[in-house]
Amino acid sequence: MQKGGKAKSIRRPQRQKSPGLEMKMSPVPETEPIEKPRGKLFGKVALITGGDSGIGKAVALLFAKEGADVAISYLSEHADARVTKEEIESRFGQTCLLIPGDISREAQCKKIVTQTIKKFGKIDVLVNNAATHVEQEKLEDISSKQLIHIFSVNIFSFFRITQNALPFMKAGSSIINTTSVTAYRGSGHLIDYAASKGAIVSFTRSLSANLAKRKIRVNAVAPGPIWTPLIPSTFKPKKVAKHGSDVPMERAGEPSEVAPSFLFLASDDGSYFTGQVLHPNGGEIVNG
Repeated sequence: MQKGGKAKSIRRPQRQKSPGLEMKMSPVPETEPIEKPRGKLFGKVALITGGDSGIGKAVALLFAKEGADVAISYLSEHADARVTKEEIESRFGQTCLLIPGDISREAQCKKIVTQTIKKFGKIDVLVNNAATHVEQEKLEDISSKQLIHIFSVNIFSFFRITQNALPFMKAGSSIINTTSVTAYRGSGHLIDYAASKGAIVSFTRSLSANLAKRKIRVNAVAPGPIWTPLIPSTFKPKKVAKHGSDVPMERAGEPSEVAPSFLFLASDDGSYFTGQVLHPNGGEIVNG
């Protein structure tokens, strides 16, 4: 890929059923770690929601490359999850625990943490990353069922998983939440999604203040348009083909270009960062 330029391949109009599979996308998203390994997370344990594909997968691979064992929570994309686990264990020699299930359910949020602790005994880095969205042209078209589901996945799960994880996180641990550029500029066709992402920004800032004395850092990453399975599984085919073309860099980003932001915040490189948001978004100017 030409970093800073246009993507090397043209995306054709395409559509998948939600939640979408990475292996069925054309082209397949780039999740290969960009950075050379430096052992920045040696001996650490990371729990990543939505870690089977897209941004979550890229983060999981990069963390493993830097020496971390990884627990991955995902909905039902078993094929993608198995591929990610195989890459982590065969290429980087780290352990990967797969935990399928619906995090819109409170019991699953507890189960994710319980299984991670049973396997690894601790959590050093928590990445609240999983999300979903559904396009609606009008506010009136957003049903109560959809609204509750979007918020249950996109922000309620962040509260619940973090509540369950905190007793097992020591001083020096890090929590990283995935928000979105839509939290800052809004989205006319993803109103509920953008609102949930705005809530994540406030959650991040508030929790960082709450946990400062416990020396647990809390930050967020707000990606712009990124090429992930969420796009062909929720957008119309013609919109998929143009995804990311309206940002200054005139292309969608790859998951591998977002993952280094998470590594920075998870490692000692980001030791003086808390309550902050990083913006890998292709050049969109945002405040905050």
